[in-house]
Amino acid sequence: MKSDNFNIIIRFLYFTYIIKYSIILSVILMYKKLIIFGVIFLLIDQISKGLINIYMNVNESIKIFDFLSLTYVHNTGAAFSMLSGARWLFIVLAIIALNVIYIFFIKDKNLNNFEIVTYALLLSGIIGNLVDRILYGYVIDFIDVTLFDFAIFNLADSFIVISVILLLLGMKKCKNT
Repeated sequence: MKSDNFNIIIRFLYFTYIIKYSIILSVILMYKKLIIFGVIFLLIDQISKGLINIYMNVNESIKIFDFLSLTYVHNTGAAFSMLSGARWLFIVLAIIALNVIYIFFIKDKNLNNFEIVTYALLLSGIIGNLVDRILYGYVIDFIDVTLFDFAIFNLADSFIVISVILLLLGMKKCKNT
């Protein structure tokens, strides 16, 4: 009798294991393009920051064009270094943002290619800066548009801005149709 109960428990656990990993696999397959693009964008961001970190000193600036320099800075705040030093606040906000974006805009949606690339840019931008905050306590910024007085930023920031613009254009397009 005890072995029958044990076998039932083992079968139940095995069945739940199969269901759990089948669901995870189906989510991965469903969002395969999103994951691939997201990983590519994240790698581009992290490699660019790694190269800046290796080959430049903090506060060093290299002029590329009259209007553009590479200037290596550590940003402990948000845009324009607002709320400087609020590392944990930004970590929590990034995690909340990732969950909100997934739950309300991605989960159970049949995304077209435009939306896949747009959300991949957005998520990889958020994750790219989140990784920096967790690993270093600051974000590595290096793109310095010297044409006008503007914040120094990085590719993750660019991905976020581009994705928001694309989302707004997509919303406007849907509204017009």
